[in-house]
Order: sequence, then structure tokens, then C-alpha cells
Amino acid sequence: MPASSPPPEFPAAPPVDVARPRQQQPPPPAPGPVTAVIEHRVRQEAIAGYEAWLRKVVPIASRAPGHRGVDVIHPPAGGLHYTITIHFDSLPHAQEWFASDLRRRLVEEVAPLLQAAETIETRSGLEFWFHPPPGQPPAKRYRQFLLTLSVIFPLTMAVPALLHRLQGVAPWLGGYVVAHLVSAAIVVALMVYVIMPRYTRLMARWLYR
Repeated sequence: MPASSPPPEFPAAPPVDVARPRQQQPPPPAPGPVTAVIEHRVRQEAIAGYEAWLRKVVPIASRAPGHRGVDVIHPPAGGLHYTITIHFDSLPHAQEWFASDLRRRLVEEVAPLLQAAETIETRSGLEFWFHPPPGQPPAKRYRQFLLTLSVIFPLTMAVPALLHRLQGVAPWLGGYVVAHLVSAAIVVALMVYVIMPRYTRLMARWLYR
């Protein structure tokens, strides 16, 4: 049975030999939400067992402090490469989960099903939205700009207009600072948690070509 990989440091070290993983010192924690990108290459004969492990681990991870959702990108038919993205509200919460005994036991459980040790990267903000699929080149900057603008522009038009309509039932929204604060908070929340993760997947063919 291959040895389990140690809790990741941030940023993660490149993939190393399973039996002798390399250690790195983590940088100081950064504020803001982060996303951990975990990549697994599964043994052909172990796909069913790995899928069962995924069904077990996703709800367990969802109970970790600061957890903000998980996405599993399955390989195309016949593929063996799985990508799991776990979102946390802060880097310290992400580090706490990856250093936990619970996760260590889950990694030990899945290790026999993998061809090699898992690789883990952490990304924050815009960096994660434009993380290319395996084997794809990074998105060109002007495409990132156009894609982001196509979301921010309608949001910055629609959200303030909606808040203005709500002033009749919520007069406190009429204050200049409060209105702008609430509007910015709604736009950022929609961008981070709702729109961009789905929009970038929808536009991936154009974004990474």
C-alpha cells in the first residue's frame, strides 16, 4: 500500500514520490476565501471503489469549519483523472482541514485506489476561476478580462437598480454609504459563490483555446 501524502503546505509542493514526500514551509496566512484543488489519478480497476469513497468523503468535508462547498470534476468516459475543488472561507480553515487526523485517515483509505499520491494546490479569488483543466494552456489575460467584465457590468447595473426599488420597504437602503456597501457585497457574493464557478466552466472551450 503506498504511503499517504502528508497534510499539504500552502502553496503545495510539486508531486513527489509517495514514499518520501518533500516538506515546505508555509507562507503567512492570507486573508480571504481560498480553494484547494486536489487531483487524483485512479487505478482502472478501482474506479467503483473510488466513486464510493467520494460519496463518503464529500459530506464529511462539508462539516469542516469554514467549508464553503465542493465540486468534483469527473473524467470523460474511459478517463482516470479526477479533480476535486474544496472551497474555504479562509486559509487557516483550509490548513486546519488538511492537517486534521480525519482527513489523514480518509487519504490513507483512498491511497490503494490511486496510481500515485494526490497533488494539491491552493488558489484564491480570480486565480481559481481561471484555473485551466488538466492539459490545457492558461487562459489569455484579455479573455479573463472580457469574461469578468461580461459578468460585472450587468451586475453593477442590475443590483443597484433592484436596491433602489426596495427603498420603499427598506428605507435604510437610501443611505449613500449603506446602499453602495450592500450593492458591492451582493455583487461580490454572486461573483464568487454563484456565477463565476459555473460561468467559467460553461465558457471553458472559448476561454482556454
